[in-house]
Amino acid sequence: MSLVENTPYDELQVGQKATFIRAVQERDVQLFAEVSGDRNPVHLDADYAAGTAFKERIAHGMLTGALVSAALACTLPGPGTIYLGQNLRFTRPVKLGDELTVELEVLEKLPKNRVRIGTRVINQQGKPVVEGEAEVMAPQEKLRIELPQLPPITVG
Repeated sequence: MSLVENTPYDELQVGQKATFIRAVQERDVQLFAEVSGDRNPVHLDADYAAGTAFKERIAHGMLTGALVSAALACTLPGPGTIYLGQNLRFTRPVKLGDELTVELEVLEKLPKNRVRIGTRVINQQGKPVVEGEAEVMAPQEKLRIELPQLPPITVG
């Protein structure tokens, strides 16, 4: 289990930053296809993908978007955060094996514990793959919790 701590609304500062890192693996693409129902062959079929502009399989765009959600929920503001909205602009494809860094920055504190957060995802070469902005409701209370362990999952 991983121990995580949030940053409640009152402790958030404009300009505050955090990062979340995750490599995109074959298993992630398969599980995302299963959960979302998005079985576009550009994500799952190497022969099909070879004939596209990308020349190889790429990860689902919203898989990268889900990493932004994970960063908000587990890093900044962290546990207790409620996702209210997001705009995303996909700037480059994400390839299997890419190591992605989600960069978060508090842009504005709004009324009613709402916060505007800049969201950017870069690949291992430092090139942006997703840019956007989220609005969240930050937690009011400080939490320090263990994240639950996921059970083994098989795709078949």
